Amino acid sequence: MAFEPPQRLVRALGELPETALDADWLGRLPGLAEAALTRRGVRVQRVQAPGGRSSMVVLVRYDDGTPAALKLAPPQARPDRELTALAHWGGFGAVRVLDTRYREEDGALLLERLHPEVSLRSLPETKALLEACGTLRRLWVAPPSDHGLETVAERTEQQAAALRAAPAEARPLADAALAAREELTAVPGEELVLHGNFRQGKVLAGERAPWLAVGPDPLVGERAYDLARLVRDRLEDQVATSAGAAGARRRMNRLADALEVDRDRLRGWTLFRAVESGNRALAAGRRRDAELLLEFAAWL
Repeated sequence: MAFEPPQRLVRALGELPETALDADWLGRLPGLAEAALTRRGVRVQRVQAPGGRSSMVVLVRYDDGTPAALKLAPPQARPDRELTALAHWGGFGAVRVLDTRYREEDGALLLERLHPEVSLRSLPETKALLEACGTLRRLWVAPPSDHGLETVAERTEQQAAALRAAPAEARPLADAALAAREELTAVPGEELVLHGNFRQGKVLAGERAPWLAVGPDPLVGERAYDLARLVRDRLEDQVATSAGAAGARRRMNRLADALEVDRDRLRGWTLFRAVESGNRALAAGRRRDAELLLEFAAWL
């Protein structure tokens, strides 16, 4: 079977600075997929489309008919770290790894098959947030020894460097975000395994459990950092409502209280993460996305 990378993945990789490495990986992807399928003894059904922005997922079956999903991601996406987190969670709150022997040759992960077309975004907002909170509670556990994962301080220092060079239109918010980060990282926080990219679209329907998280970009740190991404979920809907800034702050406070997270720390990380994402969107030419993110950040 010819493996054609989904266009959504191709476009997303084109926005990243490591263009030479990305182009090389995309060129090798068909061969990597074939080799990964052969090593794991599974048969291909189809490539999942439109797929994600950081990986290609191939729906497969074992010879006995058991369904699974083969995920291939470029080296800079650190699939080894994703494996570390998924193996540590052991299927509790997250998708289960079926082959824990991470293959350095192809970087592929063989995962249990979920229902990619059914995420928490298919639920009404109140119910979706309730299920999202329940999933996060399962994921926030102490990290394994010698985990090799980034800390929140380490990851955000790299992001802060880019924010210091933000364009003039984003400068006031960038300065506020940088100040918030400096204050937050000055005080040692919790050391828990975090999903790193948690939102409603990253929680899919499953068979052995109603809802399971997928696609972590794991790191170690405090819960407020992880929850911050969920605060701005369904951003276009939030911006379109008449509640505006007051509605966003109420949502943030409800989530903080539901998960017993400090409100001020959640506000600080929500601000930082929204501005950082908005700055990246500006750099990539996604102006509409950038405007939404920066408007949201200004509400905080």
